Amino acid sequence: MSQAPTREVAKRVFAREFNDATFTFKESDDERAPNFALLPTGDRANRVFVVGTLTETEDIGDESEYWRGRVVGPTGTFFVYAGQYQPDATAFLRDAEAPEYVAVVGKPSTFETDDGTVNVSLRPESISASDENARERWIVETAERTLDRIEAFEDETNEYAEMARDEYDTAVETYRREAEAALDSIVEDGDAAEESEPEAAP
Repeated sequence: MSQAPTREVAKRVFAREFNDATFTFKESDDERAPNFALLPTGDRANRVFVVGTLTETEDIGDESEYWRGRVVGPTGTFFVYAGQYQPDATAFLRDAEAPEYVAVVGKPSTFETDDGTVNVSLRPESISASDENARERWIVETAERTLDRIEAFEDETNEYAEMARDEYDTAVETYRREAEAALDSIVEDGDAAEESEPEAAP
């Protein structure tokens, strides 16, 4: 019976934490072993699920298409890159009419610049059109997952939290504030929408 690798669950992460997840690792020497990004709140992520606003797309390829998309959420921006190995995602970014809501499932990817800065981006497995309701549900669920990770951060058996303490300087409380601010943004958007609705005629 073949030991086919199972797909990792796609983690929900806000942009601020995702962009801070600059340390990557494997858990075995097998060349097919999955590559993980270490989340600063003490978890590993091989795949990530994001819903946000696609605000810009650009073909930055030289000899062949290589598309970059900016997906904006309540705590920052995810950069999505798709080329010949992601034909469906490439086609979506090529045809997209920004701004529009999108849902993205992809793998974290890191790139070190000449000055030593590590940039984190998303290599999409899929991109699809989404809507405001899905975005709000994603914010609520992502905030819950973020707070769950923070609650488990001090658990002595949490090996990923121990790794995060070694690798990162940012306090996990930063991500608690980000999650709370993201939830507040939904409330504020809802209040603004109510204020803009015309009053019913008497």
